Amino acid sequence: MSIWGGTSRRQFLARSGSGFGALACSLMLAGESHAGTEIPRPHFTPRAKQVIYLFMHGGPSHVDLFDPKPALQKYAGQPLPDSFGTVMTRRKVATNPLLAPIKPFQPHGASGIEISDFLPRIATHADELCVLRSCHGDSVNHPQSVYQMNTGSILTGRPSLGSWVSYGLGSENRNLPAFVVMLDQGAGIKGGPPAWGSGYLPATYQGTTVRSEAPPILHLNRPSGMTESRQRRMLDFIHERNLEHWQFRQEESELAARIESYELAFRMQSVAPEVLNLEQETAATQSLYGLDQKVTREFGTRCLLARRMIENGVRFVQLYSGDTVGWDAHTDVQENHTRMCRATDQPVAALLADLKQRGLLEDTLVVWGGEFGRMPMSEQGTGRDHNPWGYTVWMAGGGVRGGMVHGATDEVGLRAVDKPVHVHDLHATILHLLGFDHTKLTYYHNGRDQRLTEVDGHVVREILA
Repeated sequence: MSIWGGTSRRQFLARSGSGFGALACSLMLAGESHAGTEIPRPHFTPRAKQVIYLFMHGGPSHVDLFDPKPALQKYAGQPLPDSFGTVMTRRKVATNPLLAPIKPFQPHGASGIEISDFLPRIATHADELCVLRSCHGDSVNHPQSVYQMNTGSILTGRPSLGSWVSYGLGSENRNLPAFVVMLDQGAGIKGGPPAWGSGYLPATYQGTTVRSEAPPILHLNRPSGMTESRQRRMLDFIHERNLEHWQFRQEESELAARIESYELAFRMQSVAPEVLNLEQETAATQSLYGLDQKVTREFGTRCLLARRMIENGVRFVQLYSGDTVGWDAHTDVQENHTRMCRATDQPVAALLADLKQRGLLEDTLVVWGGEFGRMPMSEQGTGRDHNPWGYTVWMAGGGVRGGMVHGATDEVGLRAVDKPVHVHDLHATILHLLGFDHTKLTYYHNGRDQRLTEVDGHVVREILA
C-alpha cells in the first residue's frame, strides 16, 4: 500500500539511493561523509579515548587555589609595584591594594605540588595532576572568555571543543550522544548554549544537555498508551517524509540533525534510563561522590553520571560548576570559594579516584578550569576582579604527566611569564591526546578549511607522558 502520493516505502527508499546512504553513514553510523564532507579519523594512536571537562564557570581564583604566591602575602595591603606597569580592569586602571591568599597552601604527594587548603580532597590526588599555571586568553569578560575556552574564539558561531571531538571521533555507542553537557541547576552560564554549540559544523555535533535531577533527559520517555511498535511505525513515516525533503536540501545540517535526533531519541529510550540510573551504584560509591550530603549531592550526582556515560561510550562530557554567578568572586573570595569548593572538591576527587580504580583514568582525559582567573589586587576589599592574562587549568589521566607543574605567572600571579599556554595551545594539546593534529582536523566553511585553533596554537609537549 502507498504511504503517500502513490509511492511505496520500498520505492521511495530505492529512489533515495545514495542520498539515504550518505545520511545514514554520517549521522547514524559515523561513516565517511556528511553532505559531501569527509569525516576525519585520528591521525595517530590516541592516548585518550574520551574527555570529562569540569568547567568552573565564573573564574576560579588561581592565586587562592593552585598558584601559591608568597609575594602576595608579603605585600598584602600595598599597591601593585610600578614595575608591573599599568593594569586595566574591566572599568578602570587598577589601583586597589594587593590581597593576600585567602588560605594557606601545602605541598602534597610525592611530587610536592602546592595546593590550597580550599581543596583538601583534590590535593590528595596531586600526583595525578598536571597543573598548567601559565594559561592565558584574550578577553576580560565572561561570555567572550567562556566562548574562547570552549570554541577557541571570543566570538559566537564557532564549533565547541566537544563538537570538534564528536566530529572527529564519532560515537562509540550509537544509542547515546557523543557529546553531553550537564549544567548547574541555577539560571545558566553567561553566554549560554553557543558554548556547547556546533557552530558551522553539522548541527548533529552540538552538545546534548542532561540534568542531574529526574528526569535527566526531558521528554525521553514514551508517552502513555504509545507502544514501541506503534512509535516505530510513526517514526518510519516521519523519517521517510523528512528524507524526501532532505534530498533537495542536503546543505541544511539542521534538518539532518533533526532526522537523526528522532532516531537517537528512540534508541536512547531503551539504553539511557539504565545508564543514568544511579541506584545501580553501591552505597559506598554514592557516598564517595557525596550523594549522601546536601552540599555535594548535586555536583556529585553529575560527576557520577559522567563516569557512567564515558563507561558507556560517550566521547565528551562537560560539567559546569556555577550558574550565572558561579565562581565570580568580586566581593568576597572567602565566602564564594568556600561555598563553591565545598560543593565540588569531594565529587571531583571521587571522580579521579573512581576512574583510577576502574582502570579508566588511563584513557580518560579530565580537564579542570574556568574561563579565566582572578586579579592579585583586591576588589571591594575582599574580592578579586577578572584576570585573563594568567590563570591555572589542570589535567589528569589521558596521556598527560601526573605530579607536575608547567609554566608560571609572575610573582603576584598577574600575568603568565614562563612557558605561557594560550587557549589555542590548550586545545591543540587536548586534540593531540585524542589522536589529532590540530592543524589537520578541519571543516570547509566560508571558502577555507576552518579549525578549532584558528591559525595558531602548538602542542604543549612537555606535559605529555
